[in-house]
Amino acid sequence: MQYTVDKNGYYGQFGGAYVPEMLFPNVEELETQYLAICQSAEFQAEFAALLRDYVGRPTPLYLARRLSERYRTQVYLKREDLNHTGAHKINNTIGQILLAKRLGKRRIIAETGAGQHGVATATVCALMGLPCVVYMGEVDMARQRPNVERMRMLGAEVRPATSGSRTLKDATNEAIRDWINHPDDTHYIIGSVVGPHPYPDMVARFQSVISQEVRQQLAAQTGRELPDYVLACVGGGSNAAGAFYHFLDEPGVQLIGLEAAGQGVDTGHSAATTVLGRPGILHGSKSLLMQTPDGQVVEPYSISAGLDYPGIGPLHAHLFTSGRALFCPITDEEAMQAGLLCSRLEGIIPAIETAHAFAYLEKLNAQPHETVVICCSGRGDKDLQTYINWLDGQPVGH
Repeated sequence: MQYTVDKNGYYGQFGGAYVPEMLFPNVEELETQYLAICQSAEFQAEFAALLRDYVGRPTPLYLARRLSERYRTQVYLKREDLNHTGAHKINNTIGQILLAKRLGKRRIIAETGAGQHGVATATVCALMGLPCVVYMGEVDMARQRPNVERMRMLGAEVRPATSGSRTLKDATNEAIRDWINHPDDTHYIIGSVVGPHPYPDMVARFQSVISQEVRQQLAAQTGRELPDYVLACVGGGSNAAGAFYHFLDEPGVQLIGLEAAGQGVDTGHSAATTVLGRPGILHGSKSLLMQTPDGQVVEPYSISAGLDYPGIGPLHAHLFTSGRALFCPITDEEAMQAGLLCSRLEGIIPAIETAHAFAYLEKLNAQPHETVVICCSGRGDKDLQTYINWLDGQPVGH
């Protein structure tokens, strides 16, 4: 079975490009040019140099000894939290800003939930001297205030999304409206493996450096380049796409995506798309989507701003329905406990998004000789107030 995108922009039954007529030229321009540009020797050389010298790649693959002892298996952390800006998001924004410049775009827009993609976009716009507007839900702006201020320090304009649940879905809606109004000079840097083709494939390719490095590093450290399990949190799913990419055609590697169950999948306060969703169209592509019987989007909930999304990328929808990957819901409580445990056992405070992946160690039952790789997608600096509130027993989330 094919797990990468086909020539029509689909992963199995999911994907495609469902966009307003005003945006069709933009999407068509990207589709016809992105592969040629991104695969050129000049682009690859500049991309690799910036990942090395600016982002700080390769990121370490760290054997987490105390977590390994606790769970009686070999737990390795792919330290994307050590990238410049503190998460995996910078891998994609570096690639897309180089693409945008080669397409002659003079203005950049983006959406953000947890703020890490917004910070990464503002960072590369400052680096390249391009104006930047970032849309962010009003609720997310309040619970991720440090990232809002970082974006402003970097010169970006942060515009609040005040409709709906005032979170990531609504920020994406506003960014698409902006793009419709500025189709000629603006490039929309989508932060996850969502949106119309070619975005899911493009973002996955830029993030695939994660699994490329894991294979090389694991071989150097253990003598074998294939782990038994790869764990990553999934909202839209960019870090998971990057962590899975070079293992998709390796059936001996179990790929596991961890979604936000919120307060529980049956509570009405959840973002567990593979459990609660069914096929639908959102933000330009067909995928699995939480929706009412008449097709209205169900408002998602998660304590984690980056996983607070009602859908999932079409690649992940295909991996789920085909059985290639396992997807499991993790509650707020499980994620927060796991984040605290990682902090106290390893001295690494993970982003709450990432903590959902750590939580699955409680359920995995891996064997002592097996190897588990967790994509440590971001650091928890941005979530300190949420962690503090949770430790103090105060209300968190929205």
